[in-house]
Amino acid sequence: MTFSIHGLPVARGIAIGRAVLVASSRVDVAHYFIDPSRVASEIDRVRAGRNAVVEELQRLQHSVAQMSAKDAPHELSAILDVHLMLLQDEALTTGVKHWITERLYNAEWALTTQLEVIARQFDEMEDAYLRERKADLEQVVERILRYMKGVASPVAPPPPSPRRRTQQDLLLDDTVDVPLVLVAHDLSPADMLQFKQSVFAGFVTDVGGKTSHTAIVARSMDIPAVVGARSASQLVRQDDWVIIDGDAGVMIVDPSPIILAEYGFKQRQGDLERERLSRLRHTPAMTLDEQRVELLANIEMPEDAAAALAAGAVGVGLFRSEFLFMGRQGDLPNEEEQYQAYRRAVEGMQGLPVTIRTVDVGADKPLDAAVHDAAHLNPALGLRAIRWSLADPAMFRTQLRAILRAAAHGQVNMLIPMLAHGSEIRHTLALIDHARAELDNRGAVYGPVKIGAMIEIPAAALMVKMFLRYFDFLSIGTNDLIQYTLAIDRADESVAHLYDPLHPAVLGLVADTIAECRRQGKSVSVCGEMAGDTSMTRLLIGLGLRSFSMHPSQILAVKQQILRCDTQRLQAWAQNVLAADDPAALMTD
Repeated sequence: MTFSIHGLPVARGIAIGRAVLVASSRVDVAHYFIDPSRVASEIDRVRAGRNAVVEELQRLQHSVAQMSAKDAPHELSAILDVHLMLLQDEALTTGVKHWITERLYNAEWALTTQLEVIARQFDEMEDAYLRERKADLEQVVERILRYMKGVASPVAPPPPSPRRRTQQDLLLDDTVDVPLVLVAHDLSPADMLQFKQSVFAGFVTDVGGKTSHTAIVARSMDIPAVVGARSASQLVRQDDWVIIDGDAGVMIVDPSPIILAEYGFKQRQGDLERERLSRLRHTPAMTLDEQRVELLANIEMPEDAAAALAAGAVGVGLFRSEFLFMGRQGDLPNEEEQYQAYRRAVEGMQGLPVTIRTVDVGADKPLDAAVHDAAHLNPALGLRAIRWSLADPAMFRTQLRAILRAAAHGQVNMLIPMLAHGSEIRHTLALIDHARAELDNRGAVYGPVKIGAMIEIPAAALMVKMFLRYFDFLSIGTNDLIQYTLAIDRADESVAHLYDPLHPAVLGLVADTIAECRRQGKSVSVCGEMAGDTSMTRLLIGLGLRSFSMHPSQILAVKQQILRCDTQRLQAWAQNVLAADDPAALMTD
């Protein structure tokens, strides 16, 4: 019987194959009390499991280091680092010892109990990205449990077995290996590595969001994927024919021959489309009426520069520097470490501009996963981003000096997040001047930088004229701007349907910011998800936007849209969309 399961689309494309199920190691965890004489041995069991997983991840890191960027993108190595840090997390190890010593829980029970304790701390975090780091902790515990139970890694193709012939088989050539599709409750980065080295063509998970590590790695590897599919792993049987529609976020189970043929055609069309898009890599992004558009890349680590260049980006519009700070157990990167990272990014872009956003951490983005400040009742409105930096000026000046020094090696722009007050602006600029003076006193070499501000708070969008008196350029962070304008946490499933980039209030703030920048001759870009959404390209072009910053994988598709645009015709249409009560209804015009 054919049925479909809906989730979140996180990596585009179509995958067709037979299902391989991954079982959870936590399903049958034993719960019992131990004799006090066994406390030491139970602690040793957990320690042995943890050490074994550490060794396994270190071996995988070594393997990743020997692979090409295509086979193992740097995101995978970074995520393995996160998992190794979680394995050494004191909150995990001391908590497990407590449950074993004080409550006499068996090792598996103690491990899963402490997991639940720490998981609740993650659930309280407002930031979607960090809240989803709970999945990384669960994956780490899963691997320890698997070792303790003597269960092998789940990500391995099943042994060959006689299969029933179905109508679907008749549509595929069984003389070649049939692709396999992975269906799991969740997947760890280590599993993903094995997944990449196997015959798997795509995957579906029960949990996860668009910013989960699973989704990040899937996008970087260009693997069709759907996450958050709830009970997919329970509804799908081993060896079922399945279709993954990474564009729509749908998995179709046991498809009929007609459906299978239709998606086979879509798959071939997708392959042809990617081939056509690749030919646009060196084509200038220019509209039909010869308006040049700047397509920039969002990156998280210096090594991303290679992917940005390969996609045809003309610069980096957003370098998220906070990834250098997070998960370090309080050991913040010093000036030299930051300088070397920024320098690698600048040199990696081969003379193209690099925009470095100052650190965006705080109450909702703690530096360490296990840290949660209960004093912040609403972390999204608390001490975060530039507020956090201004509260620790010594740390902030360290980063500023590193960015200024990196500017000696190429064109660097500095981007300040979450500004809302004139006093914050003046304080920030004063600290930048102070950082320059410190470098002068040391006789250090540094370069000029343009300074910009992110527009991601409605107050900032409403005060854009004042912002432009202080800054060289602006960048609109649409993710937070939508969230703050509509008072909606897009990671909250109960209200996620109300997260609307086409809400008239959101469009009004974006349009006014773009228009004011154009009037004053200042550059403005959009760096949120809206920039990489091809359904929004025509509207943003019509509103006057000429600079987009997005994930490198989205650049060619957006460029294709731009090449088909006539700005003169789009301007009038865009104004009609702005004036409409229901802008979405006009988006197909």
